Formats: sequence, C-alpha cells, structure tokens
Amino acid sequence: MKTFLTLAALLLISTASVCAEANNAPRPNILYLYVDDMGWGAIGPNGQSERQAQGLPNVKTPNLDRLADQGVNFTRSYGCTVCSPARSSQQTGFHQGHTFADRNDRDNAKKAIRTDDLTMGDMLSKAGYVTGYWGKWGYGGSLDMESPTLDNLQTLPTAHGYQYVLAELHHVRAHTFYQPTLWSAPAKPRSTGGLELVPNSLARIAGDSNYPNTPALQNHPDYPTVAYCDDSYAFAALDFVRTQAQNYRTTGQPFFGLFAAQVPHAPFDEVAVLPEWDAAYRDQPNLSPQARQWAAMVTRIDAHFGNILAALDDPNGDGDTSDSVAEKTLIVFQSDNGGPQHNARDEFFANGGLRGRKTQIYEGGIRVPTIMRWAGLEAGTSTERLIDVTDLLPTFCDLAGVPTPLGIDGVSIAPLLLNTGEPRERDFLIHEADKQQSIIHDRYKLIRDSESNLELYDLKADRSETQNIAANHPALVAKLEALLLGERIAEPLGFSNTYHHWIGRNGGKTSDAGNWSDYEYVNAGITYQTDNGSPQLSWTAHLENSEKRPSIARVDQNLEFLALQVSGESEQQLILEPNINLTGRNEIRLSEHAKLTIQGGRVTSLRWIEVEQGATLSGHGTIDSDLYTVGTISASTDGFLDISGTANLGGSLLLASQADVSSGDRILVLRADEIRGKFETIDHRFTVQYDPTSVTLVAK
Repeated sequence: MKTFLTLAALLLISTASVCAEANNAPRPNILYLYVDDMGWGAIGPNGQSERQAQGLPNVKTPNLDRLADQGVNFTRSYGCTVCSPARSSQQTGFHQGHTFADRNDRDNAKKAIRTDDLTMGDMLSKAGYVTGYWGKWGYGGSLDMESPTLDNLQTLPTAHGYQYVLAELHHVRAHTFYQPTLWSAPAKPRSTGGLELVPNSLARIAGDSNYPNTPALQNHPDYPTVAYCDDSYAFAALDFVRTQAQNYRTTGQPFFGLFAAQVPHAPFDEVAVLPEWDAAYRDQPNLSPQARQWAAMVTRIDAHFGNILAALDDPNGDGDTSDSVAEKTLIVFQSDNGGPQHNARDEFFANGGLRGRKTQIYEGGIRVPTIMRWAGLEAGTSTERLIDVTDLLPTFCDLAGVPTPLGIDGVSIAPLLLNTGEPRERDFLIHEADKQQSIIHDRYKLIRDSESNLELYDLKADRSETQNIAANHPALVAKLEALLLGERIAEPLGFSNTYHHWIGRNGGKTSDAGNWSDYEYVNAGITYQTDNGSPQLSWTAHLENSEKRPSIARVDQNLEFLALQVSGESEQQLILEPNINLTGRNEIRLSEHAKLTIQGGRVTSLRWIEVEQGATLSGHGTIDSDLYTVGTISASTDGFLDISGTANLGGSLLLASQADVSSGDRILVLRADEIRGKFETIDHRFTVQYDPTSVTLVAK
C-alpha cells in the first residue's frame, strides 16, 4: 500500500517466485561474519583507505578491503543501537518495536529468544543446511564467570537450529576476552540444552601452517593459558568451514555459519596480553594506547576472517584451488551497531563523521558497515540501497528455498543477489534507543523522543544530521510519526508480538476470543508475558484447518493482526463479511488450501497480501495494499477487486459464479494502481484483457 510519498516503481517478485528461483539454482552456502561495536567508517571503502592515502591514522583490514573489492559495499545499512536487540532482530527478523529484547539489560539472557520465534538457525536447518554459530550469542546463560548456568533452555542456539556451537551466552560475561569456559555443541549425550561447558584454552586452538596469516599461537611461550576467546571462536569456525566445504563438494549439502566475534567491544587493553599484539601498528607511533589496542583487535579479527575465506578457496589446504567453493558461497560482513565513544573512534574517524555513537539513535549509533560477496554481484561496487539487519533472515530463507517466517519486519533482498529483479518495496525502517525512536523513509529520517519532541533530517543532503528540518515539512512529519507509533515503539519494556492459533470450530467467528489460543511466555517459573482475548494488532496469527474436511471461519467484526496466515490440510475458507475491515499490518498470507472470500469488505496491509500456490482469493471488495499471487483469483460477477497498490499477477484466473455468460460479455476482475505480470492459466470460457491498471475477462 502506498501510504505516503510514492517511491520509484520497482520490478517486484513474489516470495514464492523467489523461492522457486532459489530451488531451481544450487542453494548457496552462507557465511556471515558479524562484529561487535565496529563503526561505519572503520573499513577501507568507508574512509580508511582514503585516510591511509593521506598519511592519516588508519585501521588495517586487508581482508575486508579485499572482500569489498570482490563484492558490494552497502553504505546505507542499519543495525541497532546496542548489542542485545541487534542480535534479536538479526535472528528473528523483527525490529525493536516487535522483538522481545528491545534493550540491553541483564535479564535479556533469561528472556529472548522465545520458542515461537523462528531464527536463521531454525529456518536454514529446516532447509537442510549444516549450521554453526561461534561467538557472542547473548541469551540463555548466566553471567557468572566461574560455573555459569543455563537459565533459559528455549533461548539457546541449540534450541534454534544451530548444530555446531562455541559461544558466550551472556552479553555481560562477554565483557572479557578471557572467559575460562565457553559453551559448546555438539555436546555429550544428555547434556542440558545440548550444550556443555568446555575450557577456553590453548589446547582447543589448532594452528595450521597452511594459513600463514594465523597468529602464531601453537607453542608460543607468551600466549596466555586461557585463550583469547575470539581466537577460539575463529578456529572453531575455520574447522567447520574446512570440513563442510569438503563435504559440500561430495554431498552437495550446503552450510550456514555465523561467526559473531566479540571484538572490537571493550575492554580494549586485554589484547595487549597477546604476543606481538601491535605489530601491525608500529608504523603509526602517535596513536593513543587505547586507539592502538582497539585497532589491533580489528586487525586481528580481520586476519581470522582472511583464513576462513581462504578455506573456501582451498578447503583441504593442499594448495590446489580446484575444490574451491568460494563462488558457491554468499559472504556477509556486518557490525551490530555503531562505534561507542572512545579514543579510537576519534583518532581513526571510525564512525565516518556520522553524528552520535553506540546507544544513540543518530546515524553513528545505527548505521553499520556491511559488505556482501557472491558470484554474480558486480565486484568493487557500492550501493546506497537501504537495508536493515532484519532483512537477512528473509533473504537467507529465499536463497535456501524455504518460506519466510510469518509477518517479520525484514524484507528479502534475494532478487538483488539472484539478479532476478528488485526486492519488494518497504517504506520504512524502525529503530529504538533508550528514550528515542526513529523511522527512516527513503532519504528522510524522523526522530522522536519520550516527550514527543521531533527532529527530521534529509540523510541524502545531510548525512551527519546537522540540520533539523521538521518545521519545514509538517505533513511529512505527521505521517512519519503516525507510522512510527503504529510500529509499537512506545510500548514498555518486554512488549513484543505474540503468537496465536485458531482453535475454533467450523463456522466460528474470528472476533470470538474463545476461538483463539492464548499466549504465555514462561521460563523457570517466571511468567514474562501473557496475551489473550480477541485478536490484536500485535498478534502473529495462524488460521489453520487440521481436519480432513473443509472448514469456514467468519470475519464478523473489524479485525487487526500484525500478520495472519490461512492454511489447511483441506480447505480453510475465511469469509470477510460486507463492510468489514481485515488488517494484517505486515502481511496477510494465503497458503495451500486457503481461501479468502471477500463479500464487499476491505483487506488492508502496509505491505502485501500474498496468495501462494494452492490458495484462492475470491469475491469483490477493496484491497488496500500490494497484491502478489501465484495461486488462484476467483472473479465475481457481483463486483471487482479494487486494489490500492500494485497487483503482481501469476497463477490462475477463473470465474467463481456458475452464471451463464454470453459471447462478448465483459467482467472486470480487478483494478489496481499498476498491473505487473500476467496469469498463467485462464478460465477456458474467457480470454483476458490486460490494461495498465485493470484486468477484464471477455467471454468467448
């Protein structure tokens, strides 16, 4: 739906079409390199290469710079303001208004991510990928340095599809690089949560002469007894990539690995314990001690990244690259949030001149470095395409050929990576800080605080957010603020979407609270969240017919969901009665055996209505959103579908009524702001006429 400021027309592709594209092509391996607190300007293409050329203090990241030379640098990519919500948004695809962990707090370890939340690990393991996670997870374990405990089994990486793990489970415990133990999987039989504590020691680090950039750890007399944790993570990731890359060559089973390094988060001085820790910066003698330490951390992790990338080129390390899987692997590099306030940020210009820092809603707190490399992407390019950390989960799902979790806020950029067209349009991005929130729409960014003070910036003309132009654009400010508040950014801590399922009988009314399951989030005897009653705008709802016979549900009152999916083992019909509004703010998805019959009512979404293969949209009324269909449109002689958006057509078109028609009779099926594509199958009694804004059946 175009609610404001129409964007440039895009060639849009349905989720089902993208999944089909992915299924028809070899599914890529996915390697996701994720760092902690690395500012937008800390990589070569975002300013460090220019600083080096000018003889200014510069951060040395030769492997990331090479990755950018071989791939695409996304200069308008966003994370979150701090660690915990960034990881929750990354894994679940929900922004801070909807995800459970919308702040950093010590209790997050006991709360997010919930059983019902579907993560990258969940979806890619379901797609048949071998999955691994190494580094800072942030949820599920206690902060005790000695003998930490597992406090929430449902939020562990092993509870969300990750098979190979070496991780830190509490973000406060990760505020050192010398934890005596780390959590590991696969674990011994009957290990709680599928994880076990293992020593973080030199014995676990496997040096290899085939990878000369690796710090010389093995047998070095000055290396600490407790290992630098990111060394441990890196070697676990390296072993996984070597093994799975060789398996991929023989079995074709793809792999997904996420290396979530703790660096360059504070404390910085702990790197100085390591042998030759500052060797790369002896040519920059005027750095402050803190800046030198921070930069050494970045360069050290860059070397680890280089070794892992080299393993894609030569999986067995024999010097012969004929077994390379590099072109079959999507590489993503990204930071969780912007850089914090410290000497290195200033001495290296590490936030690239952006206003603000970590914890703040300004660009310096939320804009993050992001690079992607994959065969087919134009090497050495950069783009100002707006993307967000929430976009990666749906992107990975589309590339793996599995459905995206229902109603998430992220939007897949798989069509861009597959070179099959443009991603679906999304009108805005949402972020939160402690007492501020923002909405980014195209070139404009609105910031609101808890006292309803408003700031508007034109990021294209004023990337550093120096000129508040809110007073010059009152209408735009009002529209953006209304959208921002609608994304639930003003809710108290602990608010999130909730999950509900239809439990009603055939003919039941959707307004009846008794026809829906209640939601309760309980862990270790503590109830964190409950939600019951009739449907609400925070609901992610599934209306599914599990019986062998058709079933009907009736929308008898205006109804709002965050997202609604209709599906069934056999037909599940949802009847929208006259003059009734049905809203799925993020999405309404009609899946196999679903039928939505509109009897003169209105269906609304800020994004889209999806009619998948095997589903049917029937009747007449108003659709206030974009429509994507590869299923069936069943036309009505009582009226047409009036679409306030783009109709993206595929699948079948038929006339539902059995009324007699005469040759030459014309039946208007739908009218839209724009028509894209065509139906593949037409009712045999008709021909179809396509106009730029309408579709009409003409009787033969």
